[in-house]
Amino acid sequence: MFTPFNVNELRRLISDELKQLEEEGYDVTRFKEDFVNIKMEVSELMRFYFKLREAPLRSDYPFVEPSSLAQIHALCEGRPKELIDKVRKDSLHDKILGGWVGRCIGCMIGKPVEGWSREKIMNSLRKIGEYPLNGYFPERAFTEEELRWKRALTRGNITQVERDDDIDYTILNTIILNEKGFDVTTKDIGLYWLSKLPYNMVYTAERMAYRNLVLGIEPPMTATYLNPYREWIGAQIRADAWGYACPGAPGKAAELAYRDACLSHTKNGIYGEMFVSAMIAAAFVLDDLEEIVKVGLSEIPKTSRLHKAISQVIEWWHEGLTWEEAIDNAINHYGRYSPVHTINNAVLVTIGILWGEGNFRKAVTIAVMGGWDTDCNGATVGSIYGVLCGYKGIPRDLKSPLNNRIRSCIVGFDNVKISEMASISERIALKFLNTKI
Repeated sequence: MFTPFNVNELRRLISDELKQLEEEGYDVTRFKEDFVNIKMEVSELMRFYFKLREAPLRSDYPFVEPSSLAQIHALCEGRPKELIDKVRKDSLHDKILGGWVGRCIGCMIGKPVEGWSREKIMNSLRKIGEYPLNGYFPERAFTEEELRWKRALTRGNITQVERDDDIDYTILNTIILNEKGFDVTTKDIGLYWLSKLPYNMVYTAERMAYRNLVLGIEPPMTATYLNPYREWIGAQIRADAWGYACPGAPGKAAELAYRDACLSHTKNGIYGEMFVSAMIAAAFVLDDLEEIVKVGLSEIPKTSRLHKAISQVIEWWHEGLTWEEAIDNAINHYGRYSPVHTINNAVLVTIGILWGEGNFRKAVTIAVMGGWDTDCNGATVGSIYGVLCGYKGIPRDLKSPLNNRIRSCIVGFDNVKISEMASISERIALKFLNTKI
């Protein structure tokens, strides 16, 4: 197959592919040895890349992680009945608006420290006497050099939701649902990417899948061909629109999330989006935080690494650990993964949900203080808690600086109002409910 990469880029991708295969349980020992001495030629590198398909699964690998929806469902445990009859239409507007605003707030809280370690975040806040974090980051947490581009993300300087892929995908998937309906396919979603989403505004797995679409490759191969980032966090941040659209129906929300995720991801990359979308749908009708997490868990294979990791977080919760101890455990257990991997960041999301104890501010800031992909994790917890608490339950000092305005790279949707997007989501949800009730 044709590769659009030069030799150095291709070598880097294959190096990342070796790491990805190893994380998936494949024995790549001999391939790593051969890779050291491989010729720096595109043809040789591509031959080596295709040879990697011969890597055997380790006999001691304890996980079973399929990527097809039927196989995923076969390995799920305790999938709940739909809870649509418990949805209150009179609170739907407040909860959907809460989800949108909560996502925007969480993204903006985490954005200025994206990629920072837990230690760096903690030290920067302690130096100025603002640990633990209680809202947006203050200017004093950053150097003057950092403030050259971060000032608009700090307390007292925020006037809008700055452009971010965590919000772009929520907008895009809402548009897709509004125009294509609940029969939307993975191929449909790919076509919307090509027409509405600029290539230079997508990253890692999404960039690889986008490139594959341009080359004429169709899903699900778009998720696998020269895409070593297929279990990273990109799909997990695209979950929200499906959850808003299916209040009280976590199974349907997870199914829609699957159709989106398999465009660019496999295995745990898919599960992350299904997990989050199901939790959002459940948050419309459930108040018990652990039950919300368990609903999300019920939509992913019980034999997966993600399921084991989230189950472990629930155990820590029952053991009475503090949120700081839980984050330390998360770093010790899952710090081996990329800072933008699905599994470790989903663990921090779950810690924020459980240790947030129903308090929006506390939940979001805990998730952000864990480090790694801070804007993604803050946004996801903010979305779930926004639905849970409703717009009225979100602190005024967190929502008023946004001025109801989102900057976005989605074609035709820059400077859109948050309330307008929430209204579209509400219409979609009502359409869904009216066909079910």
